[in-house]
Amino acid sequence: MARPEPTDAAPARPAAEALPLPPAPRGERFAERVYDSLFHAIMTGQLAPGARLPAELALATRFQVSRPVVRQALDRLRAEGLLQSVRGSGSYVAPQPAAAAALAKPTAADLGHILHGLELRLMVEPECAHLAAMRRQGADLARMRQMLDGFEQAHARGDVAHHFDYGFHEAIAQATANPRLVGVLKMLEYDVSRAVNLWRHLAHMKPWRRTQEALDEHRALYALIESQDAEAARRCMRAHVENARVRMMQLDG
Repeated sequence: MARPEPTDAAPARPAAEALPLPPAPRGERFAERVYDSLFHAIMTGQLAPGARLPAELALATRFQVSRPVVRQALDRLRAEGLLQSVRGSGSYVAPQPAAAAALAKPTAADLGHILHGLELRLMVEPECAHLAAMRRQGADLARMRQMLDGFEQAHARGDVAHHFDYGFHEAIAQATANPRLVGVLKMLEYDVSRAVNLWRHLAHMKPWRRTQEALDEHRALYALIESQDAEAARRCMRAHVENARVRMMQLDG
């Protein structure tokens, strides 16, 4: 089946009740995942200015989390000026959410933190790919395929996809059979999430237009790990992380 061509156009706006449902959050990132999904829906126009969000209980059910977790994410969106509350009525998207988000643009320290994380990834992840190619098992390949398929499907729908991106990298770390390396990748999960949000701010709230490039790089990595070409997998991962840094710095679209 032909894959959809990447586009810069914002996806069609579904009703608030049709918000994309990401995989069930895990660990301590529950509120971050809910925030990311709602932020994405607002910034891409899936939730239009003035749209009323579903009630907290409905959102908790949709995202498979507790109401306090939803409340934490909504409080953060309100603090950033992306949502407004009407007593007795609920939460509404602000009239100019992009303008409000621009006021909260990242600092030089924010960018420095992300770039330092990318430097760490350049040192760690190529070796993860090398070891994964030598040690991967069938279950590891299945997990990588699951994350790659999820990434492609989310991208085609215009949904938040970076948790699948991170999941693919984590699956590679798991394939090394080295729990210390997995721990390093888990430590970097927040950096991946934060980088995507910073990117949206700096790219004038446009959707991530280079997702297709990252997908193609993931496919190449998967093929090399599957074929157990360890040296090529190492080189491919290094190029992938370096390309992520370049994409991060190309902020004008």
